[in-house]
Amino acid sequence: MRWAAQTLDVDDGALPGLERAGLVRSVRTPDFDGITFHEVLCKSALNKTPEASQLPFRFTVNTFRGCSHACRYCFARPTHEYLDLDAGRDFDSQIVVKTNVAAVLRRELARRSWKREHVALGTNTDPYQRAEGRYRLMPGVIRALVESGTPFSILTKGTLLRRDLPLLTLAAGQVDVGVAVSLAIGDPELQQQIEPGTPTPKARLDLIRAISDAGLPCHVMVAPVIPYLTDSSRHLDDLLGAISAAGATGVTVLPMHLRGATRGWFLSWLGQEHPALIRRYRRIYGRGAYVSPEYATWLKDRVDPLVARYGLGPRATEHRRPVAVSPRPGAESADPTLF
Repeated sequence: MRWAAQTLDVDDGALPGLERAGLVRSVRTPDFDGITFHEVLCKSALNKTPEASQLPFRFTVNTFRGCSHACRYCFARPTHEYLDLDAGRDFDSQIVVKTNVAAVLRRELARRSWKREHVALGTNTDPYQRAEGRYRLMPGVIRALVESGTPFSILTKGTLLRRDLPLLTLAAGQVDVGVAVSLAIGDPELQQQIEPGTPTPKARLDLIRAISDAGLPCHVMVAPVIPYLTDSSRHLDDLLGAISAAGATGVTVLPMHLRGATRGWFLSWLGQEHPALIRRYRRIYGRGAYVSPEYATWLKDRVDPLVARYGLGPRATEHRRPVAVSPRPGAESADPTLF
C-alpha cells in the first residue's frame, strides 16, 4: 500500500482529502471478523464533484473508503486500486476510516469562502456501514453541517441511521435535510448473495418507516435494477408496493452499470451462480459499462406505471412531503447508479 506516499507534497491519485492523509494505525478486532480498519488523518473533508457531472450538488463528504456491505455491483470498487488494494475482497474488508473528518469539516465550513451549498453524504461508500457503530463519525459531521447552516442529504443502506434520527429531526428544523434509503432487492435470499454485508430488505423497510414516523421525508433509491434477476414485473411490483406501504415519499429506479474492475467482480459471480445469463449480459452491455438504450427504455416502460400506481412519482412526493427536503443524493462521480 502507498501509505509512505501520503505526504503533503505528493499526489498519488487517491480521492480528494485522502491523497494527503496520514496513516495512524491499522486495527483488527474480533467484533469485525476479517475486516481491517486503516485509521487516517485527512487534510480535507469536502470533496468537489466534477464540473461535467451535472449533479444537483457540488460537494460531498465521505467518512469511509471501502465498504463492508460488500455489494457485488458497487461502482466505487475501482477507487481502492489507487491504494494498491484490489477492487474485490480488499474493498469489502480493508476499510479506510477518516477519524478526524468532523473536525476538519468544521474548519472548512467556517471559511468565509464557504457559501453553504448543499453537501451530499453517502455518495461513494456508505456512512452508516457497520464501522460507524465503532467510530461514531456521523453525529459530529451532522452537527458541523447544521451549526454552519449547510443543507445536506444522506443516502444509506445502513439501519444504524436510526441511532441518529433524533439528531436529524432537530437538524431538519434548522437546515434542509434529505434522507434516502437504498433498497433494490426485495428477495432476501438474492439480497444475501449480492449484498451480503447489508441489512435485510425487511430491516430497511423498517428503517424507511422509522424515518417517516420521525417526520422526515424518505426517498428510496431502487438502484441498481439487475437485469434478469430483479427486473421482473413481480419483483418490482412487490418491492415498490412494500416501499410505498413503509411510507416512502418517492423513488428513483435505475439499471445497474458495471464500470472498470466492478464489471469483472460482478460477472465472475454471475458466471458462477447464473452462467446462462452471461450471453444475455454481453448482448445488453456489449463492451461498455451501461445497459443498451433498448433495455433502458424497456425498463422505464415497465417501472413507470408501477411508480404511478403506488404514488411514488415526483408529484406524489411533493404532495406527501411534510418538511423541506434537499435534492436527492447522487453519486460522487457522474455515475447514476449509487452503490
